[in-house]
Amino acid sequence: MCNSNDLIYMKAALEAARESLASDDVPVGCVIVKGDRIIGRGFNTRERDGSALGHAEINAIAEACRTLGGWRLSGCTMYVTLEPCTMCAGAIVAAKLDRVVAGAKDPKAGALGSVLSLNSYPLNHKIQTDFGLCSTECSSLLTEFFSRRREENKRKSKSCSNK
Repeated sequence: MCNSNDLIYMKAALEAARESLASDDVPVGCVIVKGDRIIGRGFNTRERDGSALGHAEINAIAEACRTLGGWRLSGCTMYVTLEPCTMCAGAIVAAKLDRVVAGAKDPKAGALGSVLSLNSYPLNHKIQTDFGLCSTECSSLLTEFFSRRREENKRKSKSCSNK
């Protein structure tokens, strides 16, 4: 169940997602909140950094841990524009985040309910999850990005075949 501050923090995650576009990366953004303060912020940096670990959630968790001076993120909520993948959901469990608010579900790789649910396994920590906040805006960013990428790939393909 979403609360009155959730929209504010999801908008901050959307701002972070837009930063991914600067490095031509999939526009996913994330913020981690403790109390009423953003303690971690991240966006996808896989293309920029050339690292498979450059997911928005991993980047935000790393910053939140630095901010708090430790790895336990109990009492924190993550706001992310796209449902976390298996790697990120595992990191969320390991960091002991209390709650995840995800904008859009990920029917191809989502690990908090779409493809699989880490909460259904007998792990030492369960995550409260809420979906759908700003889902249209979160989904639109992704749809526009992949549509533009497909068009660019078509143009590149045509220019290669004309040589």
